[in-house]
Amino acid sequence: MTTPVNTSSGASASVNLSSIVATAEQLIDGWELVVGLEVHVELATKTKLFSASANRFGDEPNTHIDPVTLGLPGALPVLNRHAVELAMRLGLALNCRVQPCTFHRKNYFYPDLPKAYQISQYDQPLNIDGWLMLPGDVRIGVERAHLEEDTGKSTHAGGAEGRIQGSDYSLIDFNRAGVPLVEIVSRPDIRTSDQAKQYVSELRGILLAVGASDAKMEEGSMRCDVNVSVHKPGTPFGTRCEIKNVNSIRSVGRAIDYEARRQIDLINSGGVVKQQTLHWDDVAGRTNVLRTKEDADDYRYFLEPDLVPLAPDAAWIERVRAALPPLPAARRAALATLTGAGKESESVAVIVERGQDEYISAVAKVGGDAARALIYVQQAFAEEPATPRVPAGDIAALSLMEKNAKLTSTQAKTLLAELVTNGGGDVLAMAKAKGFEAMATGALESIVDQAIAADPQAWAKYKAGEQKAIGALVGAVMKLSAGKADGKAVTALLQAKASS
Repeated sequence: MTTPVNTSSGASASVNLSSIVATAEQLIDGWELVVGLEVHVELATKTKLFSASANRFGDEPNTHIDPVTLGLPGALPVLNRHAVELAMRLGLALNCRVQPCTFHRKNYFYPDLPKAYQISQYDQPLNIDGWLMLPGDVRIGVERAHLEEDTGKSTHAGGAEGRIQGSDYSLIDFNRAGVPLVEIVSRPDIRTSDQAKQYVSELRGILLAVGASDAKMEEGSMRCDVNVSVHKPGTPFGTRCEIKNVNSIRSVGRAIDYEARRQIDLINSGGVVKQQTLHWDDVAGRTNVLRTKEDADDYRYFLEPDLVPLAPDAAWIERVRAALPPLPAARRAALATLTGAGKESESVAVIVERGQDEYISAVAKVGGDAARALIYVQQAFAEEPATPRVPAGDIAALSLMEKNAKLTSTQAKTLLAELVTNGGGDVLAMAKAKGFEAMATGALESIVDQAIAADPQAWAKYKAGEQKAIGALVGAVMKLSAGKADGKAVTALLQAKASS
């Protein structure tokens, strides 16, 4: 937790240039939803933030601990330079300003916090004032992205949903304690649960692209705290509630929708929303109260006496900036331009998320049809790596044969499946072996006439404007041609005959 996100009345009155105006479709029974996200991300370092113990998931409990992690007397922290660089890399990717910063002690007691304080950043974080663009050119402000250390992990046995209430005993694993985290705090610019899911998804894509984290929500290396409030448009923001440690994108959406409805129903019934910390029960699909919300003063922040201020110089910052790879948004735009698909296309988004956009570029570079390659890769390469086993030249050959009407779409799909199974192949030889060849226009027209004659009722319905009737006619042509007819060509012929 850090400086509170401005989602409650009486919070900071600073001007937010990236605020989003809700449309009528975004209002819930006349109420506007306001969401701010705090996303905690474990950095992909080999060692912890302040000690040389390993940063590695899945090992035996309590095997990666040391005097610094446990806060033993006389143990002093030493800052991990790689963690700082990864945090800077992420901050720059989020359009933040990287600035001199300090570390603070955040004091609170919990069993998985061995020192009874957490080293974090408070009023002078490393990265500030950034933004992230969502599909549809929706801009979400990023308040800050600061460095801190993770806590240990408690496992509660015997209670419901693994929670401490009603448990018989608890086990603590300190392997995670001291692992470097970046907490990314959004501004309260999110107005729908879909936007929240898009934000987390886009943020995850950026993390993976810059190599800052593996962002595995199922392993806890990426976790979301969700701040939710509601208010009537034109009135101050309502009182926020924070839902802790939501661990999937789907659950982020569900938790927001439930909590918004809960607050609206509570206010409409005469109740008052209290500032609380909540737990999301994914099985029951509801939030439950954990505790009354603390304010920053409750943590008694003070400067960490064992660490000096951190001041990255301009040369270091520029080296990190220059080394950034193309980010997902830029890659989507480039792929959309290459293939002719819209930048909001689902195909483009899927391919970039899989990291297969460079492969499609390789297909285009050897003369292939990029638009067809986009379809092929989306449909058949879901289980393939970012660089598929099938040579780009084979996909290029297949796309050109279909483009030049030497293969029907059905035949191309058959050969594509064989290429994926075999890891490539001679497309021309494969087509000949299967007897795939282009059907002459005259032969195709003759078969279309046969199909019309065989089903005059379907033909009459199609001519009368019943578009569904064309399915029966196209199916008949495909059967009569033993699958060699091109469905698009058949449809075009039927349309021409109907209009004449």
